[in-house]
Amino acid sequence: MTGEDWYGRDLTGARFAGVAFVDVDLTEIQDEGSTFEDCTFAGVRFNASVHTDAAFANCTFTRCSFFDARFVRCKLVGSSFDRCTFEAMVADGGNWGFVSLRGADLRSARFTGTRLREADLSRTRCEGGSLRDADLSGASFDGADLSRCDLRGSDLTGLDLATVRLRGALVTVDQAVVIAECLGLDVRVD
Repeated sequence: MTGEDWYGRDLTGARFAGVAFVDVDLTEIQDEGSTFEDCTFAGVRFNASVHTDAAFANCTFTRCSFFDARFVRCKLVGSSFDRCTFEAMVADGGNWGFVSLRGADLRSARFTGTRLREADLSRTRCEGGSLRDADLSGASFDGADLSRCDLRGSDLTGLDLATVRLRGALVTVDQAVVIAECLGLDVRVD
């Protein structure tokens, strides 16, 4: 599909497999329970769209805009994002495991309760963003900037502190202990 205008459509329950969406306008679409498998999205605008319980499995997103898009309990397992914009995007819950967001600018994006297990977050810019209550186990953060990022409640055990910027990040006391132990400190409470 090339150059289609689907502005404001309701895609509830729709099913797509192996479809290429090129320069398609999906602004303000409503999407509940739809499935996209092995689809390619190039230059697609997802601005102000709302996706609930939808699946984007093994999809590729290139130069897409997610301004003010909302993903609620969505599954994006194995998908990759390249040169996309995520201004004011929200992900509430859902499974984003094995996703590649390498080099993404996530400064104004908010992930809450999202499973990002084994995701590639290398070189992401998350300063001032939010990865709250997220499952980040096994995620790659090589060269990521998490300065001033809200990380409260997230699994930080896999962070390589030699390659990640954390200055001013918001963490809980328990997470601070994990970080201190990663730095080789012997933390004692007595």
